[in-house]
Amino acid sequence: MQAEDVKQILEQQLEGCTAHTEGEGCDFKVTVVGDVFAGLTPVKKQQLVYACLSDQIASGAIHAVTIKTYTPEQWSALS
Repeated sequence: MQAEDVKQILEQQLEGCTAHTEGEGCDFKVTVVGDVFAGLTPVKKQQLVYACLSDQIASGAIHAVTIKTYTPEQWSALS
Protein backbone atom coordinates (compact mmCIF):
# COMPACT_ATOMS: atom_id res chain seq x y z
CA MET A 1 0.00 0.00 0.00
CA GLN A 2 1.22 3.50 -0.81
CA ALA A 3 0.66 6.82 0.97
CA GLU A 4 -1.46 8.04 -1.96
CA ASP A 5 -3.82 5.05 -1.48
CA VAL A 6 -4.31 5.95 2.18
CA LYS A 7 -4.90 9.60 1.23
CA GLN A 8 -7.59 8.63 -1.28
CA ILE A 9 -9.39 6.37 1.20
CA LEU A 10 -9.46 9.06 3.88
CA GLU A 11 -10.56 11.86 1.56
CA GLN A 12 -13.32 9.72 0.04
CA GLN A 13 -14.72 8.65 3.40
CA LEU A 14 -14.26 11.84 5.40
CA GLU A 15 -16.17 14.34 3.31
CA GLY A 16 -14.64 17.78 3.14
CA CYS A 17 -11.36 16.66 4.69
CA THR A 18 -7.85 16.94 3.35
CA ALA A 19 -5.37 14.18 4.19
CA HIS A 20 -1.60 14.45 4.25
CA THR A 21 0.07 11.05 4.29
CA GLU A 22 3.59 9.73 4.64
CA GLY A 23 4.97 6.21 4.62
CA GLU A 24 4.79 3.08 2.57
CA GLY A 25 4.30 -0.62 2.95
CA CYS A 26 2.24 -1.00 6.09
CA ASP A 27 3.41 1.91 8.29
CA PHE A 28 1.89 5.36 7.79
CA LYS A 29 1.66 8.80 9.34
CA VAL A 30 -1.53 10.66 8.50
CA THR A 31 -2.62 14.20 9.21
CA VAL A 32 -6.27 14.89 8.46
CA VAL A 33 -7.75 18.39 8.37
CA GLY A 34 -11.49 19.01 8.34
CA ASP A 35 -14.45 20.64 10.02
CA VAL A 36 -15.69 17.17 10.98
CA PHE A 37 -13.26 17.22 13.93
CA ALA A 38 -14.68 20.37 15.53
CA GLY A 39 -15.96 19.70 19.04
CA LEU A 40 -14.83 16.07 19.16
CA THR A 41 -12.64 14.53 21.83
CA PRO A 42 -9.22 13.26 20.75
CA VAL A 43 -10.46 9.67 21.04
CA LYS A 44 -13.48 10.35 18.81
CA LYS A 45 -11.23 12.00 16.21
CA GLN A 46 -8.95 8.95 16.14
CA GLN A 47 -11.94 6.61 15.93
CA LEU A 48 -13.25 8.46 12.86
CA VAL A 49 -9.95 8.00 11.05
CA TYR A 50 -9.48 4.38 12.16
CA ALA A 51 -13.00 3.54 10.95
CA CYS A 52 -12.03 4.64 7.44
CA LEU A 53 -8.98 2.37 7.45
CA SER A 54 -10.50 -0.61 9.31
CA ASP A 55 -10.58 -2.91 6.27
CA GLN A 56 -6.94 -2.23 5.46
CA ILE A 57 -5.91 -2.71 9.10
CA ALA A 58 -7.87 -5.96 9.35
CA SER A 59 -6.28 -7.31 6.17
CA GLY A 60 -2.78 -6.39 7.34
CA ALA A 61 -2.26 -3.91 4.48
CA ILE A 62 -1.80 -1.30 7.22
CA HIS A 63 0.01 -2.44 10.34
CA ALA A 64 0.75 0.86 12.06
CA VAL A 65 -0.75 4.30 11.64
CA THR A 66 0.05 7.52 13.47
CA ILE A 67 -2.83 9.98 13.34
CA LYS A 68 -3.00 13.74 13.81
CA THR A 69 -6.27 15.59 13.30
CA TYR A 70 -7.01 19.29 13.03
CA THR A 71 -9.85 21.61 12.18
CA PRO A 72 -9.01 24.04 9.36
CA GLU A 73 -8.59 26.81 11.93
CA GLN A 74 -6.14 24.74 14.00
CA TRP A 75 -4.23 23.80 10.84
CA SER A 76 -3.97 27.45 9.77
CA ALA A 77 -2.60 28.40 13.18
CA LEU A 78 0.22 25.88 12.73
CA SER A 79 1.32 27.28 9.40
